[in-house]
Amino acid sequence: MTQRLHLVFGGELVDPQGTKFKDSENLDIVGIFPTYQKAFDAWKAAAQRTVDNAHMRYFIAHLHRLRDEEQAASSTEELG
Repeated sequence: MTQRLHLVFGGELVDPQGTKFKDSENLDIVGIFPTYQKAFDAWKAAAQRTVDNAHMRYFIAHLHRLRDEEQAASSTEELG
């Protein structure tokens, strides 16, 4: 069975309608979680802490989609 990892991160956006971060060197890395539910709970808590700032956004990235163990070489390995 494939291990499913989820990264929760966020930061202040240039435009609240977009996804470009104002300062990508200082993102808030909430953590990596083994289930979507745990990642969702962490995302929700982080988003609620910053609800007063319309430019703050948090995201859930599905890390397990970046690496497919069933393939001989994943796209991430080819970049190295």
